[in-house]
Amino acid sequence: MVLSLVLFLASSHFRRISPPANVAGQLESAGPLLTSANNILVLGSDKRQKDSREPGADINGPSRSDSIMLIRTGGGHAARLSIPRDTVVEIAGHGLQKINAAYAFGGPAESISVIKHYLGVPINHVIEVNFENFPALVDAMGGITYTGGCVVSYLDGGSADGGFTLRLSAGTHHLDGEEALALSRTRENRCAPQQTDLQREERQQKLLLDMKAQLLSFSSFLRLPLISWNAPPTIISDMSGPQLLELFAALEIGGSPSTHLLEPTGQIMLPDGEEGLTVSEASRRAAVARFMAG
Repeated sequence: MVLSLVLFLASSHFRRISPPANVAGQLESAGPLLTSANNILVLGSDKRQKDSREPGADINGPSRSDSIMLIRTGGGHAARLSIPRDTVVEIAGHGLQKINAAYAFGGPAESISVIKHYLGVPINHVIEVNFENFPALVDAMGGITYTGGCVVSYLDGGSADGGFTLRLSAGTHHLDGEEALALSRTRENRCAPQQTDLQREERQQKLLLDMKAQLLSFSSFLRLPLISWNAPPTIISDMSGPQLLELFAALEIGGSPSTHLLEPTGQIMLPDGEEGLTVSEASRRAAVARFMAG
């Protein structure tokens, strides 16, 4: 256990990636994570992996936030709010846009600014999932066990174009790092073409819960030094190693609350011809009130 703690702190110091400097100006201070309520914005981007050979894939250009979640934890609080990536908001200088475009316009700092003003809540910390290192963490855990419906997808053009082809029949599967990443990124499920991003977000939430269950298993206890070394590079955050340990402890104390969705109440056609989701003022206020009370 001591070795794992040392490895985690060392990896956090030498291998953890910090967000851009302008992020600090968008975050609001809060008390210690163990004793005070903190709101943490968790982002995942849709940037292609650097070794992708998908025709036309841009691995250097601006990416959009692929998944957006707010977590409230610390001081006995426990709540999660998932924000659909197609939710339409007003972005300064860009007009009406899908909320995930904020990341493309100004990175995590712009995402924080847009989300906290749209919802009217303070954001104290940010975490970006570094998908380039995500598979290594899952593999360090010995993989994860996932139960769900049939999924067939061709990521980054599928195996034939240098991407990844995922085929999962309905039921329970043990996924390695590459498979878990592919499942989390799957938008178009050939097994169920009618599914939307809402189902995709449900799969992502389930993956996170499965990862937590795996971390608490006996097999992961034996792998703890390897997990501790591989976890920090998966996280891009303003939080230091000790703060991340506080966060994990606060999340464990708070348990696993249900993840509520910022429920869309309508649709709108944007100037570029894309269709986005709208959320009524009443629905937004109710979701925020429930989140802050969590």
